[in-house]
Amino acid sequence: MYHHIKKLMYTVQIGTADPKFGNMLLEQFGGANGELAAAMQYSIQGLNCDDPDRKDMLMDIGTEELSHLEIVGCLARMHLKPLKNNRSDAETDPLIAIAGGGGVALQNSMGDAWTADYLKITGELDVDLRSNIAAEARAKIVYERLIKFCDDPGTIDALQFLMTREITHMKAFTAALESLGKDRFSIGSIPPSPDLVNQYFDDSTGTGDRGEPNARGPWNEGGDWELVEAPAFKAFESVEEGTRQPTHTSAGNGKHSIHTGTKGR
Repeated sequence: MYHHIKKLMYTVQIGTADPKFGNMLLEQFGGANGELAAAMQYSIQGLNCDDPDRKDMLMDIGTEELSHLEIVGCLARMHLKPLKNNRSDAETDPLIAIAGGGGVALQNSMGDAWTADYLKITGELDVDLRSNIAAEARAKIVYERLIKFCDDPGTIDALQFLMTREITHMKAFTAALESLGKDRFSIGSIPPSPDLVNQYFDDSTGTGDRGEPNARGPWNEGGDWELVEAPAFKAFESVEEGTRQPTHTSAGNGKHSIHTGTKGR
């Protein structure tokens, strides 16, 4: 059950309206990483969740995201208000001015309509929690960029509040995921193939004429990792006549040529 309390979760105050910035704010109203998408994603995940404790968390955070949507909507509306009556301002965004009367709509900053395709809902709690952590990280970055493009103190204060709450939610989702007690690479119930899961395919080229140097790090060496040369690269370096074998030119300039002759029979 929802109940609308006629008070914003964070009081919004602005100085001078900036219609162009108001348009940018719509990215967090009806965009892929915006508050409506977050509210719907977490709430629907909660409705599908069989774990009562984590369902409670999902519904709590989903409800808070609706409060954030209200904050962003009010903030955007304040900045977009000049589009309602001022011709020169209306020309900055005719879609909002003419179709929307200078108000907010469920669209992103480019005028694309909000869609449920933005939502990541699998019905697997650990998978959904990972999606939520990523969603909060993306939203945090969007707010950070909005702050960088804003010079209104009141607007910045509201955006700082919203940005901070993204980190709060990320912490909650991370703690909930860790509390499941699953191995961090355990997804679903069917185990991966043991002969493949630790193989890292070196699918990029090497040094010199072949491009940038290959990199090594904890993502492909140490622990259980097995570095496997890419099959396509092995074929390229085959020593058999008639294959694409790299050889040095007679000029000795270090460049490569390719043998394309027919293999002997």
